Amino acid sequence: MNYNIPNLLTLLRIALIPVFVLVFYLPYAWVHAVTAAIFALAAVTDWLDGYLARRLGQMSAFGAFLDPVADKLMVAVALVVLIDANPTDFHGAVLAMPAAVIIGREIAISALREWMAELGERAQVAVSVIGKIKTTAQMVALLFLLYQHPIGGLDTVMFGLVALYVAAVLTLWSMIIYLRAAWPILTRA
Repeated sequence: MNYNIPNLLTLLRIALIPVFVLVFYLPYAWVHAVTAAIFALAAVTDWLDGYLARRLGQMSAFGAFLDPVADKLMVAVALVVLIDANPTDFHGAVLAMPAAVIIGREIAISALREWMAELGERAQVAVSVIGKIKTTAQMVALLFLLYQHPIGGLDTVMFGLVALYVAAVLTLWSMIIYLRAAWPILTRA
Protein backbone atom coordinates (compact mmCIF):
# COMPACT_ATOMS: atom_id res chain seq x y z
CA MET A 1 0.00 0.00 0.00
CA ASN A 2 1.07 3.54 -0.75
CA TYR A 3 1.21 5.62 2.46
CA ASN A 4 0.84 8.98 0.73
CA ILE A 5 -1.16 11.92 2.10
CA PRO A 6 -4.37 11.20 0.11
CA ASN A 7 -4.43 7.56 1.22
CA LEU A 8 -3.73 8.51 4.83
CA LEU A 9 -6.67 10.95 4.70
CA THR A 10 -8.90 8.16 3.37
CA LEU A 11 -7.73 5.84 6.16
CA LEU A 12 -8.40 8.63 8.66
CA ARG A 13 -11.96 8.87 7.35
CA ILE A 14 -12.45 5.15 7.96
CA ALA A 15 -10.86 5.41 11.42
CA LEU A 16 -13.30 8.21 12.29
CA ILE A 17 -16.30 5.90 11.81
CA PRO A 18 -16.07 4.03 15.14
CA VAL A 19 -15.24 7.31 16.91
CA PHE A 20 -18.31 8.87 15.29
CA VAL A 21 -20.55 6.00 16.44
CA LEU A 22 -19.14 5.99 19.96
CA VAL A 23 -19.60 9.75 20.38
CA PHE A 24 -23.11 9.65 18.86
CA TYR A 25 -24.32 7.30 21.61
CA LEU A 26 -22.76 9.14 24.55
CA PRO A 27 -25.38 10.56 26.96
CA TYR A 28 -24.25 14.20 26.81
CA ALA A 29 -25.81 17.36 25.41
CA TRP A 30 -22.77 18.15 23.29
CA VAL A 31 -22.82 14.93 21.22
CA HIS A 32 -24.80 16.47 18.35
CA ALA A 33 -22.24 19.21 17.80
CA VAL A 34 -19.30 16.83 18.10
CA THR A 35 -20.75 14.14 15.80
CA ALA A 36 -21.55 16.87 13.26
CA ALA A 37 -17.94 18.09 13.56
CA ILE A 38 -16.58 14.55 13.08
CA PHE A 39 -18.82 14.10 10.05
CA ALA A 40 -17.72 17.50 8.67
CA LEU A 41 -14.07 16.49 9.12
CA ALA A 42 -14.75 13.28 7.22
CA ALA A 43 -16.48 15.22 4.42
CA VAL A 44 -13.55 17.64 4.16
CA THR A 45 -11.04 14.77 4.00
CA ASP A 46 -13.18 13.26 1.22
CA TRP A 47 -12.74 16.37 -0.88
CA LEU A 48 -9.13 16.96 0.20
CA ASP A 49 -7.81 13.46 -0.52
CA GLY A 50 -9.07 13.59 -4.10
CA TYR A 51 -7.75 17.11 -4.61
CA LEU A 52 -4.32 16.24 -3.20
CA ALA A 53 -4.09 12.98 -5.13
CA ARG A 54 -4.58 14.90 -8.39
CA ARG A 55 -2.52 17.94 -7.38
CA LEU A 56 0.45 15.96 -6.04
CA GLY A 57 0.24 13.22 -8.66
CA GLN A 58 -0.32 10.66 -5.91
CA MET A 59 -3.25 8.77 -7.40
CA SER A 60 -3.09 5.06 -6.68
CA ALA A 61 -5.14 1.93 -7.26
CA PHE A 62 -5.50 1.57 -3.48
CA GLY A 63 -6.83 5.12 -3.15
CA ALA A 64 -9.18 4.71 -6.12
CA PHE A 65 -10.62 1.60 -4.45
CA LEU A 66 -10.73 2.80 -0.83
CA ASP A 67 -11.95 6.40 -1.28
CA PRO A 68 -15.48 5.53 -2.46
CA VAL A 69 -15.70 2.74 0.12
CA ALA A 70 -14.85 5.20 2.91
CA ASP A 71 -17.46 7.65 1.64
CA LYS A 72 -20.21 5.06 1.43
CA LEU A 73 -19.38 3.66 4.87
CA MET A 74 -19.52 7.07 6.55
CA VAL A 75 -22.81 8.00 4.87
CA ALA A 76 -24.42 4.62 5.59
CA VAL A 77 -23.32 4.67 9.24
CA ALA A 78 -24.62 8.23 9.69
CA LEU A 79 -27.99 7.27 8.20
CA VAL A 80 -28.25 4.14 10.35
CA VAL A 81 -27.46 5.91 13.64
CA LEU A 82 -29.89 8.73 12.84
CA ILE A 83 -32.68 6.24 12.18
CA ASP A 84 -31.71 4.22 15.25
CA ALA A 85 -31.95 7.36 17.40
CA ASN A 86 -35.57 7.84 16.26
CA PRO A 87 -36.87 4.29 15.72
CA THR A 88 -40.55 4.76 16.48
CA ASP A 89 -41.39 8.37 15.84
CA PHE A 90 -42.31 10.19 12.66
CA HIS A 91 -38.77 11.56 12.29
CA GLY A 92 -37.36 8.03 12.03
CA ALA A 93 -39.95 7.00 9.47
CA VAL A 94 -39.25 10.10 7.39
CA LEU A 95 -35.51 9.32 7.51
CA ALA A 96 -35.93 5.66 6.59
CA MET A 97 -37.24 6.23 3.06
CA PRO A 98 -34.37 8.34 1.67
CA ALA A 99 -31.89 6.22 3.65
CA ALA A 100 -33.18 3.08 1.93
CA VAL A 101 -32.92 4.78 -1.47
CA ILE A 102 -29.38 6.05 -0.81
CA ILE A 103 -28.01 2.81 0.64
CA GLY A 104 -29.82 0.65 -1.91
CA ARG A 105 -28.48 2.71 -4.81
CA GLU A 106 -24.93 2.47 -3.49
CA ILE A 107 -25.16 -1.31 -3.31
CA ALA A 108 -26.68 -1.57 -6.79
CA ILE A 109 -24.21 0.80 -8.45
CA SER A 110 -21.22 -0.78 -6.69
CA ALA A 111 -22.32 -4.18 -7.99
CA LEU A 112 -22.88 -2.72 -11.47
CA ARG A 113 -19.41 -1.13 -11.50
CA GLU A 114 -17.79 -4.36 -10.37
CA TRP A 115 -19.61 -6.37 -13.03
CA MET A 116 -18.81 -3.81 -15.73
CA ALA A 117 -15.15 -3.84 -14.71
CA GLU A 118 -15.07 -7.62 -15.14
CA LEU A 119 -16.32 -7.09 -18.68
CA GLY A 120 -13.72 -4.39 -19.32
CA GLU A 121 -16.46 -1.76 -19.61
CA ARG A 122 -15.72 0.21 -16.42
CA ALA A 123 -15.54 3.53 -18.30
CA GLN A 124 -19.23 3.15 -19.19
CA VAL A 125 -20.16 3.74 -15.52
CA ALA A 126 -17.69 6.44 -14.51
CA VAL A 127 -18.63 8.98 -11.83
CA SER A 128 -20.88 11.70 -13.23
CA VAL A 129 -21.40 15.35 -12.28
CA ILE A 130 -24.84 14.41 -10.90
CA GLY A 131 -23.10 11.86 -8.66
CA LYS A 132 -20.86 14.59 -7.26
CA ILE A 133 -23.84 16.91 -6.65
CA LYS A 134 -25.68 14.01 -5.00
CA THR A 135 -22.75 13.37 -2.68
CA THR A 136 -22.59 17.05 -1.73
CA ALA A 137 -26.35 17.11 -1.00
CA GLN A 138 -25.99 13.98 1.16
CA MET A 139 -23.11 15.44 3.13
CA VAL A 140 -24.91 18.75 3.75
CA ALA A 141 -28.14 16.96 4.72
CA LEU A 142 -26.42 14.62 7.15
CA LEU A 143 -24.38 17.42 8.67
CA PHE A 144 -27.55 19.36 9.52
CA LEU A 145 -29.42 16.25 10.70
CA LEU A 146 -26.56 15.36 13.00
CA TYR A 147 -26.18 18.87 14.40
CA GLN A 148 -29.89 19.24 15.31
CA HIS A 149 -29.56 22.71 16.89
CA PRO A 150 -31.13 25.80 15.29
CA ILE A 151 -28.69 28.10 13.53
CA GLY A 152 -29.87 31.71 13.40
CA GLY A 153 -33.51 30.68 13.30
CA LEU A 154 -32.88 27.88 10.76
CA ASP A 155 -34.48 24.60 11.78
CA THR A 156 -31.50 22.38 10.95
CA VAL A 157 -33.48 19.15 11.26
CA MET A 158 -36.14 20.29 8.77
CA PHE A 159 -33.47 21.71 6.45
CA GLY A 160 -31.54 18.44 6.74
CA LEU A 161 -34.63 16.37 5.94
CA VAL A 162 -35.42 18.46 2.86
CA ALA A 163 -31.79 18.23 1.73
CA LEU A 164 -31.84 14.46 2.33
CA TYR A 165 -34.90 14.08 0.11
CA VAL A 166 -33.18 16.21 -2.54
CA ALA A 167 -30.17 13.90 -2.20
CA ALA A 168 -32.44 10.84 -2.57
CA VAL A 169 -33.95 12.25 -5.78
CA LEU A 170 -30.44 12.99 -7.11
CA THR A 171 -29.45 9.48 -6.03
CA LEU A 172 -32.21 7.97 -8.17
CA TRP A 173 -31.36 10.29 -11.04
CA SER A 174 -27.67 9.33 -10.96
CA MET A 175 -28.63 5.66 -10.77
CA ILE A 176 -30.76 6.05 -13.89
CA ILE A 177 -27.81 7.70 -15.65
CA TYR A 178 -25.55 4.78 -14.70
CA LEU A 179 -28.13 2.19 -15.73
CA ARG A 180 -28.78 3.92 -19.06
CA ALA A 181 -25.02 3.96 -19.78
CA ALA A 182 -24.76 0.27 -18.89
CA TRP A 183 -28.05 -0.82 -20.48
CA PRO A 184 -26.63 -1.81 -23.91
CA ILE A 185 -24.11 -4.06 -22.18
CA LEU A 186 -26.65 -5.40 -19.69
CA THR A 187 -29.02 -6.40 -22.49
CA ARG A 188 -26.42 -7.89 -24.82
CA ALA A 189 -27.24 -11.44 -25.83
